[in-house]
Amino acid sequence: MDGDNKLGDYLRARRDMTMPRDVGFPDDDSRRVPGLRRDEVALLAGVSTDYYIRLEQGRERHPSEQVLQAIARALRLDDAATAHLFRLGLTTPWPSVAPTTTVSPDLLRLLDSLHHLPAFVVGSSQDVLAANAMAQELYRGFARYDNLLRMIFLDPYAREFYGDWDKAAGTAVNNLRASSAQFPDDERIARVVGELSVRSPAFATLWARYEIRPRTHEDKHFRHPQVGDLHLHFEALAVTSAPGQHLSVYSAEPGSTSSDGLILLRRLAEQTTVSEEGHIRS
Repeated sequence: MDGDNKLGDYLRARRDMTMPRDVGFPDDDSRRVPGLRRDEVALLAGVSTDYYIRLEQGRERHPSEQVLQAIARALRLDDAATAHLFRLGLTTPWPSVAPTTTVSPDLLRLLDSLHHLPAFVVGSSQDVLAANAMAQELYRGFARYDNLLRMIFLDPYAREFYGDWDKAAGTAVNNLRASSAQFPDDERIARVVGELSVRSPAFATLWARYEIRPRTHEDKHFRHPQVGDLHLHFEALAVTSAPGQHLSVYSAEPGSTSSDGLILLRRLAEQTTVSEEGHIRS
């Protein structure tokens, strides 16, 4: 999908995802497309069908801001998706910066200070760049704790670990799409997408939907083999001094069963740390 006509690819993907009934058109069995037809998008956006077709086909590459905004409204794009539409459609290139993969000593100290909560730092491609002991204990059942997308789609343990695997998978892909929009030239993102597209049909299907939704916060359900069910709140905090990096932190409602579970998880993490230190000394 991601060829030379990126604007057209994006418009087609989002048009396919827009249900006719959501914008006032009949949704009947006679339709030959999963979402809106081109003429319907054109009607909603107030442009000619021929002009919209030329946009999708890449024969028109200079839409105005007003046209892009009208199309965004027609396709019911949210702020993140609209911003990406403008990135693709405007002739003036948006300034870009290269993502950072080195975690600063100050951030590492902050990570260690959050010893009572699982916390870790991810990069633009969702590589795990650093993690405290509790985060490592939380994800210990995975064969490798290296890239969140690879873990979700390629490690069989993910189906046991995530209480709602479909939701976790969709959220992760939408977040990677948002990251790839922010860093379109990131080679590491391209490698992750390439590997998963070949090895995971589920990833390829979700990636083709072209949904851009950065993951900033959500409630998650995990099944830890020793702690049991954990219902945790997730917050992703952008590291402004390091483009592309986010500090991810899990917390639980005070007094809840999951709060007690985090206490047990911390004890397990401490035991693992002591065991590993003893092994190193011996």
